[in-house]
Amino acid sequence: MTNAPVLPAHGSPLHLRALPGGTRPQHVAVLLAAVRDVLDGAAQALVPHAPEEDRDEVLATLRLRLARAVPAGTAAVLQTSGSTTGTGHLVALSAAALTASARATEERLAGPGQWLLAVPAHHVAGLQVLVRSVVAGTEPVLLDTSDGFDAHRLAGAAEAMRDDVPGYLSLVPTQLVRVLEAGPDAVAPLRRLAAILVGGAALPPQALTRARDAGLRVVTTYGMTETGGGCVYDGAPLPGVRLRVAGGHGRIEIAGPMLATGYLDDLAADSATFVAEDGVRWLRTSDRGVLAPLPAPDDGPADDAGGGPRPGDASPARLQVLGRVDDVINTGGVKVSPAAVERLLGALPGVAEVAVVGVPDDEWGQLVTAVVVPSATAPAPDLETLRELVRDALGGAHAPRAVVTAPALPQRGPGKIDRIALTREAEAALADGRRGGTQRLG
Repeated sequence: MTNAPVLPAHGSPLHLRALPGGTRPQHVAVLLAAVRDVLDGAAQALVPHAPEEDRDEVLATLRLRLARAVPAGTAAVLQTSGSTTGTGHLVALSAAALTASARATEERLAGPGQWLLAVPAHHVAGLQVLVRSVVAGTEPVLLDTSDGFDAHRLAGAAEAMRDDVPGYLSLVPTQLVRVLEAGPDAVAPLRRLAAILVGGAALPPQALTRARDAGLRVVTTYGMTETGGGCVYDGAPLPGVRLRVAGGHGRIEIAGPMLATGYLDDLAADSATFVAEDGVRWLRTSDRGVLAPLPAPDDGPADDAGGGPRPGDASPARLQVLGRVDDVINTGGVKVSPAAVERLLGALPGVAEVAVVGVPDDEWGQLVTAVVVPSATAPAPDLETLRELVRDALGGAHAPRAVVTAPALPQRGPGKIDRIALTREAEAALADGRRGGTQRLG
């Protein structure tokens, strides 16, 4: 990888401004003002970073990782989570892309409104809360989660929101689960919100049902840093977004005005991920999915969403995300999709959150292991209950051969499960046979 000067296309130095993100009010206030500036065309690119990181070190590391010049028009440089590989890419997002995402969200929801920030502003979900606020001309309400997320404090923040415009909130699945576990006092104030966007990871089906039964207007979102945040809501592409499923793996590909300019740290990954066909620029994601056809104005190919819904049009297809292309457990010569197993286990009583990983094993190669965060309202299911459910639906090879209970799932970025760390933790727990809440077949 080569180093490159931080230069825009016209050749004069491009100023990079590193600012702490997180959720502390003093940091968010400065970052919000900077977002206003870059959306107005300021000749600088923001580099939001975790509050505990040193600004000069952040910029020095970024400069060393650059494989090409930062393009002119870049509004922000963000790093992807790298939740499955341990490393992330540097993503350049333009002001036009960020604004397009915000306006598409307004069009899909109830129009411009006030947002509540409860996720770190240095990740794309939190940064988009600030962008949407600027585009809407409203001031966001802040929940400082620096010392941990508190569902009752979230309820108090929601009560402080304006009632003359729609209210919106963006959460990760773990936060929504904790709201539901906290009881009616934490849930009730959130009913006033026009939409609660939940993304970053798959939301357990049971949690989605509970939230909607409780009167919360939950909208599940799919997207990534490379799409400027969520671009598919409840399975339907936002206005201007095109979807297709390509290749034998069923890889999800996305086109639309909110796509990132590209990767700045890896030229090979950039050219393989962002591809142009017939004048349309597509993002090849690392996710597998299927598109279920819905009534549409014209009958396009079954594997292409035909441009996404436009005002007055029906959505031609609904996306179901099946998991990552490269996230497969090889157990005894059989390939198992963790996401498919997680969808089943997440619906069981007693399961607040669950992740399935492959723990190294001499006999099986990888041991299918379920890591369960127990619910506060019911006991966690035992291993045989988990196995029976999965065996009946997917077959014996997919059924977990071990289960580990944990107080929380490690994360790498908001909502993103750190599967590398989780596999290590599960391996250590299984090696320690004395640990409570751990079961293994045989």
